[in-house]
Amino acid sequence: MKQLRYGIIGIGNMGSGHASILTSGKIKGAVLTAVCDGFESKRTWARETYGDKITVFESSAAMIDSGLVDAVVVATPHYDHPSEAIHAFSKGMHVLIEKPAGVYAKQVREMNDAAAASGKTFGIVYNQRMNPIYQKLREMIQSGEIGEVRRINWIITNWYRTQAYYDSGTWRATWGGEGGGVLINQCPHNLDLWQWTTGMMPTRMRAFCQFGKNRDIEVENEVTAYAEYENGATAVFITSTSEAPGTNRLEVAGSRGKIVIEDDKMTFYRIREEEAAFNARNTAPFASPECWKIDIPSSGTSPEHSGILQNFTDAVLNGTPLVAPGEEGIFGLTLSNAMHLSTWIDGWVDLPLDEALHEAELNKRIASSKFQRQAAPAVTK
Repeated sequence: MKQLRYGIIGIGNMGSGHASILTSGKIKGAVLTAVCDGFESKRTWARETYGDKITVFESSAAMIDSGLVDAVVVATPHYDHPSEAIHAFSKGMHVLIEKPAGVYAKQVREMNDAAAASGKTFGIVYNQRMNPIYQKLREMIQSGEIGEVRRINWIITNWYRTQAYYDSGTWRATWGGEGGGVLINQCPHNLDLWQWTTGMMPTRMRAFCQFGKNRDIEVENEVTAYAEYENGATAVFITSTSEAPGTNRLEVAGSRGKIVIEDDKMTFYRIREEEAAFNARNTAPFASPECWKIDIPSSGTSPEHSGILQNFTDAVLNGTPLVAPGEEGIFGLTLSNAMHLSTWIDGWVDLPLDEALHEAELNKRIASSKFQRQAAPAVTK
């Protein structure tokens, strides 16, 4: 295969963005040959925009069976990511899914199993993994530059959304339509980076989600979570969509110093020796380790979605390792599932997650949601 033929499932906001990149000529070895969408208005838009350069279908099944595509980009609403991916794998497609991997871990685990059985390339659009600043953070943690991770703090409250945003679609901010709020819609990248850069998953978590705070919505739009790790490290994650101005500040403290990322800059506060070694030899009551402030230079701009599409194309055509394997989507989703479950049961949640309990609690919310998917037409993301 010299060229990878892409088909996009769902040509809404995200799908149209992928279409624009794939038709721009930026992605070497890739060509967009088809798109599909359940809405006639979206299909009309695609025909008017791309003319006879691509074929437009009403369903993903028809598009896949046409023989015009080798890989699909799944850009549908969250609940449909796993089912669309599983069907595509069964037809021999390579699959790149939008974030989040799904709404609940059980369905994502089934998707991962289907991907493994198919032998096809499976990726997820975690485009923030392409950002040099987070790649550098991961490198510095994994290499031991900051020593053993002891504390993680992330305040990510610059996801401001108005009531007008939530009112723009009946499916938005509902348990039946999206399966959650800020954790499932805005924060999947942050939750992924949290575990990807540190290489750690918590052993237990206690979270406090506030639902519809200062907004008329069903789901969570403000969250404070506390997590503990096997090595004794702790983490605090705070997010909101109704705070203005917002903050995006990540701190990772280790036994050899602390890294702070804020305003697209990384600063490393490096102590001269291991904290434990300093503490063991020190005799002065108010002493502290010698610390050097180091501004980590930028490694350039992030290629974002284009970078993910190029990497996925290269993985299929040349065997290049994936930056964001689809199977890893379950990790960040598990963190958000744990936060929801902790709030619902008003207590601690152990990890690995009790996926059946989470699904049962989620289904209670779906049953009373103002958006019932079975009675509604298909929507695009």
